[in-house]
Amino acid sequence: MKEIERLKNFGCLGVSPSLEGLRDENAKLKYRLNFLKKSLQEERSKSTKSMININSCLQEIFGAAIQAAYPDLENPPLVVTPSQQPKFGDYQCNSAMGISQILLKTREQKVSPREIAERIVKNIPANECIEKVEIAGPGFINVHLRKDFVSKQLSSLLINGVQPPAIGKRKKVVVDFSSPNIAKEMHVGHLRSTIIGESMCRLFEFVGYDVLRLNHLGDWGTQFGMLIAHLQDKFPDYLSVSPPIGDLQAFYKESKQRFDTEEEFKKRAYQCVVLLQSKNPDFIKAWNLICDVSRREFQKIYNCLDITITERGESFYHEMMKDIVKEFEDKGFVQVDDGRKIVFVPGFPVPLTIMKSDGGFTYDTSDLAALKHRLCEEKGDILIYVVDSGQSVHLQTVFAAGQMIGWYDPKVTRVAHAAFGVVLGEDKKKFKTRSGDTVRLIDLLEEGLKRAMDKLKDKERDKVLTPEELKAAQTSVAFGCIKYADLSHNRLNDYVFSFDKMLDDRGNTAAYLLYAFTRIRAIARLANIDEQMLRKAAREEVLVLDHEKEWKLGKCILRFPEILQKILEDLLLHTLCDYLYELATTFTEFYDSCYCVEKDRQTGQIVKVNMWRLLLCEATATVMAKGFDILGIKPVQRM
Repeated sequence: MKEIERLKNFGCLGVSPSLEGLRDENAKLKYRLNFLKKSLQEERSKSTKSMININSCLQEIFGAAIQAAYPDLENPPLVVTPSQQPKFGDYQCNSAMGISQILLKTREQKVSPREIAERIVKNIPANECIEKVEIAGPGFINVHLRKDFVSKQLSSLLINGVQPPAIGKRKKVVVDFSSPNIAKEMHVGHLRSTIIGESMCRLFEFVGYDVLRLNHLGDWGTQFGMLIAHLQDKFPDYLSVSPPIGDLQAFYKESKQRFDTEEEFKKRAYQCVVLLQSKNPDFIKAWNLICDVSRREFQKIYNCLDITITERGESFYHEMMKDIVKEFEDKGFVQVDDGRKIVFVPGFPVPLTIMKSDGGFTYDTSDLAALKHRLCEEKGDILIYVVDSGQSVHLQTVFAAGQMIGWYDPKVTRVAHAAFGVVLGEDKKKFKTRSGDTVRLIDLLEEGLKRAMDKLKDKERDKVLTPEELKAAQTSVAFGCIKYADLSHNRLNDYVFSFDKMLDDRGNTAAYLLYAFTRIRAIARLANIDEQMLRKAAREEVLVLDHEKEWKLGKCILRFPEILQKILEDLLLHTLCDYLYELATTFTEFYDSCYCVEKDRQTGQIVKVNMWRLLLCEATATVMAKGFDILGIKPVQRM
């Protein structure tokens, strides 16, 4: 009964309205205990399917050992990393050096790191993953994993598929990405935001978060006045006949030229803005027509790149903006400067302008409205803005304003700017056409398709693939290479766009990885081993890891959850690309040294199938496929 009382006090056994029919107190308590037991079993079954993050496991083990060795030490450093050299083990705990420094600074105790390492090692709790530890050098603790532990994790991966690591409570994530402007074509500058944002969303979804993908379109503002005025002149019957605006870019240029050179047109454009903002039905229809033409063009690109996104442009927040201004005024944050209403945020020299002198709103106002809506209405736990580095100061000012007014606490809610550099041409200058224009994204994608087909034909793949297979390989290589070339570079840096480099099937490119993947998938097929046979073997076979290359590959496969965990923290997707390249090259080493299928040299007949090695092939391909999926790359079975 003491346990029951404890649970009652803790709130686990509170009686819900659905239990009103259970009058007897003991019956209610029994019901609750059964419910709690079932919930715990469900949680356990979920966690047993999750892939184990070995680094996290080792951190828990060494965290407990350090706690036991130095119980009165607050927040001691916990440093566990994969070993760079196999001869020194599989992982390394480097905490002893940091603890030595802390003891010297806080207690004036001079203790050698090696002595600290020995004390930590003595306190390592019983666990299933460590075979042995060795202390090396000044106090590095080298960790050797148990082979049966690694083998068991690989079997679990093969039976359950690639499952996300357990990462705690389900969170709501809002990702702002792509964000082109209506009436302007998507260009190469939108490429990075679109590709990086989509990949981040896929990662958050894979680990079980609730993700809202938002396209913050530039679909409101003074430019629509000139567009609508030009529409009225060029297509006066637009209200009854849908205007044939094919080239919206040319339409925009024409209206802009008139706006800059014709005073009468300029006045009318400003009147059109006023009528649009007052929700005049004819002007709303004109606005919708222009937006629809743009949407159709954007969607062609999103279809090519397999992008899923919800449109929520600046216009969505328009009605909220006056309330934003009032809220900042009521809290005493607004100053008036030459008729403008501005807000100074501590630590930022340039104020936010939340209302212009003519009473109009600005990008600052719409960004504040969007921030508040995502925090307070969408209840986002994590907000990610995938926007170029040039917007960094602006966004940091907006985020700081949101904290200042009390919309969120950064210790509870994560609001981050995932900044990225620009795309450069091979001359290391901003990527432009020969005439100096910005490169249209649709042209870039079409060029990628053409070059991918040329590459496939050079390798005479058109002679062995069906037309359907050739087409699938073409789109896989073209769009996969464009995405991977972007994602494989640290997003914070500029990167050079080169079709020749990205289509090269040597080195860290999508072309190399896609070819490697199809070769791995073909091994079992050529040995006449189908999926059903592999599934059966996964349940029955023990994965032998006696050969050094088997052992190296097995450990590399199981680092996948560590990689994902790191990206969730720093949002740097090139880490996943580097890992996939390492996995592919580690597999090649394994395949060159370990026969999976043994054949008679004279007849070519299969003599022996080493099933545990085929299972290692399958585990490699399964992890690669999930990595491709997160990066938005579609592999094909035959290339």
